Amino acid sequence: MNKVSADADEAVADIPDGASLAVGGFGLSGIPEVVIRALHEQGTTGLRVVSNNCGVDGRGLGVLLAAGRIARVTGSYVGENKEFARQYLSGELEVELVPQGTLAERLRAGGAGIPAFYTPAGVGTQVANGGLPWRYAADGSVAVASPPKETRDFHGRLHVLEHAVTTDFALVRAWRGDRHGNLVFRRAAANFNPLAAMAGRITIAEVEELVEPGELSPNAVHLPGVFVQRIVKLTPAQAADKQIEKRTVRA
Repeated sequence: MNKVSADADEAVADIPDGASLAVGGFGLSGIPEVVIRALHEQGTTGLRVVSNNCGVDGRGLGVLLAAGRIARVTGSYVGENKEFARQYLSGELEVELVPQGTLAERLRAGGAGIPAFYTPAGVGTQVANGGLPWRYAADGSVAVASPPKETRDFHGRLHVLEHAVTTDFALVRAWRGDRHGNLVFRRAAANFNPLAAMAGRITIAEVEELVEPGELSPNAVHLPGVFVQRIVKLTPAQAADKQIEKRTVRA
């Protein structure tokens, strides 16, 4: 039951080219920066990523994106990542944009074993009707567009069918964890991390604090160890290396 890897390099060593990844984080909050950089150093390419966003230039998934290692992104927004926007608009990157709540539920459904669900989000738009540009051609035309989705009436209101997401691997970051893989997330860093962890067949969690089994109160555990296969203990310097997209202060 000891799921602790020697380091991040060992934890990601078997992630192959073309693998699908569910990655936690929101902006730069709670991103698994250390395992992402280990994956970058390994040279893995052709990755299909499911994440709320794709980091920023030089941080998070932006590191893999800038190196041309990501082939497809399923996410909710481009954010302030200029390289993400450039690759998408130039036809170098396939992008499936999904309403944020729908993306969260698709990940949760994948982890819960629910194959699909109906939601009113997106009805009457290209989300349901199809035609969203997934990939552009070099001349700016749409090379690949999203297909139409099934809709169904429930109690007089249309809903669209959305399929669950499962991935080969998941990369997440937690505040505390034990050797059995039980995780506690702190404040805003919870965001998409528990959902991404549930969706991955093999989940790798980097933790800021590693404790022994029994030290975490069952009432405090946000994600049980059944969803986590590997733990990476961060050094104090790695745990402290946190950035935000925009720092604001009151006058």
